[in-house]
Amino acid sequence: MHYTRTDDRFLELSERAAIANKLKADYFISVHINAGGGTGFESYIYNGNVSNATVAYQNVIHAEIMKAIGGVKDRGKERANYAVLRETKMPALLTENLFIDNASDAAKLKSEQFLLQVAHGHVQGIVKAFGLKKKAKQQPKEKASDKKLYRVQVGVFNDPKNAERLAEELKKKGYPAIIV
Repeated sequence: MHYTRTDDRFLELSERAAIANKLKADYFISVHINAGGGTGFESYIYNGNVSNATVAYQNVIHAEIMKAIGGVKDRGKERANYAVLRETKMPALLTENLFIDNASDAAKLKSEQFLLQVAHGHVQGIVKAFGLKKKAKQQPKEKASDKKLYRVQVGVFNDPKNAERLAEELKKKGYPAIIV
C-alpha cells in the first residue's frame, strides 16, 4: 500500500494518478469528503471503458462501506470522468464519504468513531474484493543474544595433522567439528 501523501496538502489529481502509475499499483482508491449540497455516501468509477474487475470491485467495496456506516444515505454507485479515474492504468475507485457542508454529515465527520467506521468499511471492502486473508501472527524468533551458548573444545595440538585426525574422528561419531 502506498499513499499519494500523508499530510493535509493539495496534490493535483493528475499527479495522484501518475504516482499510482509509476508504482505500477494493482488498484487505486481515492478517498474524499464531498461538498456542494447533499448528504450521504457515493462511489465512482470511470465513465469510459472499464474492466469487469473495476465494476466488481466497486460493487463489493461500496457495499462494505455502506454496511460499516449504516444509517447513512446511499447515493449510489456512479460513473464520472474524474482525472484519478481516467488517468490511472489500473482499476480505480473514488469514494465520497458524506458532505462537509451538510450539518448532519459534518457532525458525523467530526466523530472519531464514525471515521473509524468509514475506514473499516474501506478496509473490509478491499479485503473482500481482493480475497485477502489475514496473515498468521509469527512468533518472534529468539535472539541469539537471549540464548546462553556453551562451547566444548576437545584438544589443542601443535601438529595440524593431529587436529585433523581428531576432527575426522568426532565427525564419524556424529559430532560437528571445526578446526580453528
